[in-house]
Amino acid sequence: MAKKILIIEDEDLLLNILEKKLSNKGYKVSVAVDGEEGLEKIRKVLPDLILLDILMPKKDGFEVLDEMRRDETIKDIPVIIISNSGQYVEIERIKKMGVKDWLVKTDFNPENVINKVEKQIGQA
Repeated sequence: MAKKILIIEDEDLLLNILEKKLSNKGYKVSVAVDGEEGLEKIRKVLPDLILLDILMPKKDGFEVLDEMRRDETIKDIPVIIISNSGQYVEIERIKKMGVKDWLVKTDFNPENVINKVEKQIGQA
C-alpha cells in the first residue's frame, strides 16, 4: 500500500508542485491549506509523513507541532518543516520540537524534497 503524505501549506503554487511531484513518485498525497485543517486531516488520514509550513493562517506550524506532540496517536509522525526563513533561531526551535528535517522555500528544489521524504519514510 502506498505511503501517505500530508502537505500543510498555504501557498498554492508550492502546494501544487509538491503534490504533483510526490503523487508522481507513488505516494498517496493529502493537502491542507491552514493549520486547523491540517490538524483535522492528520487525525483523519494518519499520514506516514507530514510536510508542514510554518507561517500559515488560523494555526501556524509551531501550534500544529505543539498539538501533535500532546496527542499520543499522532505525536510520532515524522514532520519535515517548510520554512520561509531558515533562520538559526527557527531551526533550533523546530529541532527541539522533534522535527526530523526542514526545507527553506528560497532554496526549494523538488528533487531535494523527494530525497528528504525518502530518507524519512522510504520510497512510496
